[in-house]
Amino acid sequence: MAKVLLEMKNITKTFPGVKALDNVNLQVEEGEIHALVGENGAGKSTLMNVLSGIYPYGTYEGDIIYNGEICQFNKIKDSEEKGIVIIHQELALIPYLTIGENMFLGNERGKSAASIDWNETYGEADKYLKMVGLEESSRTLVKELGTGKQQLVEIAKALAKHAKLLILDEPTSSLNEQDSKALLDLIIRFKSEGMTSIIISHKLNEVSYVADKITVIRDGSTIETLDKTTTEISEDRIIKGMVGREITDRFPKRHGVKIGDINLEVDNWTVYHPLYPERKVVDDVSMNVRKGEVVGIYGLMGAGRTELAMSIFGKSYGTGISGTLKLNGQVTELKTIKEAIKHKIAYVTEDRKGNGLVLTNPIKINTTLANLEEVSSKGIIDQDKEYKVAVEYKDKLRTKTPSVEQNVGNLSGGNQQKVLLAKWMFANPDVLILDEPTRGIDVGAKYEIYCIINDLVAEGKSVIMISSELPEVLGMSDRIYVMNGGKFVGELEAEGATQETVMSYIVKTGRGE
Repeated sequence: MAKVLLEMKNITKTFPGVKALDNVNLQVEEGEIHALVGENGAGKSTLMNVLSGIYPYGTYEGDIIYNGEICQFNKIKDSEEKGIVIIHQELALIPYLTIGENMFLGNERGKSAASIDWNETYGEADKYLKMVGLEESSRTLVKELGTGKQQLVEIAKALAKHAKLLILDEPTSSLNEQDSKALLDLIIRFKSEGMTSIIISHKLNEVSYVADKITVIRDGSTIETLDKTTTEISEDRIIKGMVGREITDRFPKRHGVKIGDINLEVDNWTVYHPLYPERKVVDDVSMNVRKGEVVGIYGLMGAGRTELAMSIFGKSYGTGISGTLKLNGQVTELKTIKEAIKHKIAYVTEDRKGNGLVLTNPIKINTTLANLEEVSSKGIIDQDKEYKVAVEYKDKLRTKTPSVEQNVGNLSGGNQQKVLLAKWMFANPDVLILDEPTRGIDVGAKYEIYCIINDLVAEGKSVIMISSELPEVLGMSDRIYVMNGGKFVGELEAEGATQETVMSYIVKTGRGE
């Protein structure tokens, strides 16, 4: 029988107005990959923050027993000294520092932080980069790396801290399928070398692929632990534990939605990189979306999907933009975001925390940000009206929060995404561009957002949905554009389309990254 490396017993954690963890128990054996799954707000990240010392001893009840010893961590440094290292969903790298500088920041090589041995720093960094299969020099600036390689830098950074228990919070949420598979295979390799890992993920196919055991948390309580060695575990079985019910169809059907005339059209649309004006990121693209239609755009990371969306949205990305944009058949030039909003186009960013929401502000302020005129008179915001609007959208989207006075930063990822949707729905757009609308959120919250999308097109709105999850694109779209290397390389009706047919367009034209 394997040795129990970690035991968390009766962990209870309370925030003002909410009990986030209620007598949660978790047991992890040495050398296993243990997955934590649950809906957004279930308490997964909170539990790991207790374990790593982000929530210090004394702010929670219960015991942490690690390697047979009761531990009382008061800060992250305390847990790291024991070999417990957490990698958060939002990568904590500084873009304008080198890989080596990032890897040993706060853990400097040399006599002191003021007397760093750079030869040792970069030599050690290169050694750990090799372990994770990253060929770049440790003297490379982080900003020059893609998201997948930055994730590998974070893992190399953890190895440099002599991690024995590696905690990965949504490690593949920003990665394409190929990079995700490579990362999961790396975790499996670490297991063969004796590493123990805890992985938090909403991607149940990845959980099934990589985990030895799966602990389900719901509403702050431990529901069950499933062991793959003794039980055959399907994704439907995991979902039932997570949401307390079976979800028979992950993509709700649209009934009676009439697809109308073309709402938005772009022709021969070309965009150049803002920092490297000789580099074309969108190359002669033409597309359209009709009223009542969901158009999916699928492509691998670096295909140019986000760049296309942002350039349409008031030229908020790119330089040297050329081509024609038409709204309801009329040629229209949208030079700014303000003009795009005025012409009833909305863009829901993939980066909800960085560009979409003001995390330190309450829900009510975030909800009305894109349409302040509607809750203002002579430049003064009517706070009662603002409050009523926020409550209306909280109820409409079923956002889980004790109050619209709650800061958005205190919400789970799925509920933050609902606030972001509410912000743009309140702007009353005719065309809504959704960029990775379900990234990093659980299957139950995804279903609710799919229902919101269906409600929008039932009202005659047009939805453009960008997603890296091919089943989502196939399940929610009426029509799909396939993008690769800045170009559209295929267009097909979603009905009857398969993952193989979509991917064949990309394979035939090369990855284009």
